[in-house]
Amino acid sequence: MPIRNRFAELHPEITAWRRDLHANPELLYDTHRTSATVADKLRTFGCDQVVEGIGRTGVVGVIHGKTNRSGKTIAMRADMDALPILEATDKPYASTVPGKMHACGHDGHTAMLLGAAQYLAETRNFDGTVAVVFQPAEEGGAGADEMVKDGLIDRFNVSEIYGMHNSPLLPLGSFAIRPGAFYAAADTFTIEVAGKGGHAARPNNTIDTTLAGSAIVMALQSVVSRNTDPQQAAVVSVTSFRTESEAFNVIPERVTLRGTVRCFDMQVRADTLQRIEDIASLTAQSYGATATLECGDVAYPVMSNHAAETDHCIAAARAVAGDCTPDAPRTTGGEDFAYMLQACPGAYIQIGNGIGPGLHHPEYDFNDEVIPVGCSYWVTLAEQRLAAA
Repeated sequence: MPIRNRFAELHPEITAWRRDLHANPELLYDTHRTSATVADKLRTFGCDQVVEGIGRTGVVGVIHGKTNRSGKTIAMRADMDALPILEATDKPYASTVPGKMHACGHDGHTAMLLGAAQYLAETRNFDGTVAVVFQPAEEGGAGADEMVKDGLIDRFNVSEIYGMHNSPLLPLGSFAIRPGAFYAAADTFTIEVAGKGGHAARPNNTIDTTLAGSAIVMALQSVVSRNTDPQQAAVVSVTSFRTESEAFNVIPERVTLRGTVRCFDMQVRADTLQRIEDIASLTAQSYGATATLECGDVAYPVMSNHAAETDHCIAAARAVAGDCTPDAPRTTGGEDFAYMLQACPGAYIQIGNGIGPGLHHPEYDFNDEVIPVGCSYWVTLAEQRLAAA
């Protein structure tokens, strides 16, 4: 079954929704405009139930099929939040909020699921119930965990849950997935280096935190190459180096390092964080300084697809696009859909955005040409999993 004709008709309208969301990005749980827009459209479509405030600002739309002999509910999730990035696309629908941007395509994810919801509410050609889930705070806020804790799975009696993310590494409209571990566990860390500040002309009277911090950054590069099993995968990246002072002639009292750890195995994760703490502390001591490690409050677990549900995704993708890569490479990106997959069987698939600027890049933009493909995938998945008699 190829792309649905209805989505060719709806394509300009869904594109307009997407571009409106793109021009008005919101961060983390502060998705009040986006959530209200989503809820309003779901009601306009005629959803049987629209529930707001799940997981703070999440929205769930419930659509019943023509029959419900199966008594089954499947859920389909889209993320809504943007990123704290200054956009550099110069598109006519570019962000109107300086320093905020839809640089990961969540605007497109939301628009495609809205399009699917409209179609399913119009046709209802399935046996059971579809719950369309719109989630805030995927970008570092663990909104999926908040929605699960707020009763998403039990309240709506969800038996299977599915997610989808665009990929600028895949050809336009193609699909890729894999069973088991797909997206890495994602942790953040902060290292505080403390020493003795002073005049840059007399470093002998100081304990140089800039030097100690720099040495820590370099030493941390050995964690993966020297301490991680070569059969495993891990990433340690220091992404921020900040000092108390920006003066040219001051050696700062304190330096703050921030970074991230990515891996696919929980023991590797624990060992890596412990090694970071050891290296930071001992390296700082060798320069007369001290260093303390603090891990972030939000740490996404490994996102692992369930085997049977992965097969269901492959079947739907192949019905729409003709093919689907069933053994996609694992990605060291983090994804909080992991929490939903811990609470309920399901799977997460990638859809090709066409080769272009990467996710989280200031020149990234969701490709509107993929909208009919993504909408068709959602509808096909729903009708296959809830096949009408």
